[in-house]
Amino acid sequence: MTLPKLLIATRNPGKKREIRQFLVDLSLAIVFLDDVGIYESSQELKLETESTFEGNALAKAEFFQKRSILPTVAEDSGIEVLSLGGAPGVRSRRFAMVPPGQNEDEANNRELLRRLAGTPPERRGARYCSVAVFIKTLDASPQVFEGSCQGRITTEPQGTGGFGYDPLFHSHDLEKTFGEATLEEKNVVSHRGRAFRALAEWLAENPL
Repeated sequence: MTLPKLLIATRNPGKKREIRQFLVDLSLAIVFLDDVGIYESSQELKLETESTFEGNALAKAEFFQKRSILPTVAEDSGIEVLSLGGAPGVRSRRFAMVPPGQNEDEANNRELLRRLAGTPPERRGARYCSVAVFIKTLDASPQVFEGSCQGRITTEPQGTGGFGYDPLFHSHDLEKTFGEATLEEKNVVSHRGRAFRALAEWLAENPL
């Protein structure tokens, strides 16, 4: 039996690894952009210009569903630091504005620590946010799934696991950074885990 395909519209290796785990129990063939011949283009740079995670996720879902003609899920996520007014937020990936070819994660972590230099622990509260948008066809209503988790920003990187801001995000649930957590530990409490488990529950009740 040929399983129906579900396109996950991300090129981020860390996100791919996590999302596969969240959707593993569904009777679906999970595919990514390169799997279906959609290679990176300059048009994609214009897809993350909205002011909300949902807006960015919706723009990506619509763009890649139109190109693939497959049921598509796109996600946007980031970290919000209370004392920075919610920054970097939707600009989490581009916070340090590094040139192409440089390590974005390292540069973004350095920039966040620079902005928080001298900030006391009680003012380093933060949360990770994730919004996943599913579109079956362009004329169907999008389904939106959200997840978040609370923590604080440490004064230096701790752990080498995960990606993005994980070495700086001390999870209230785990009482350690996502960089120190195993993938299994992180997935139980993470923003992305909560959003995609909600998506998985919906897909189990609404088969493709």
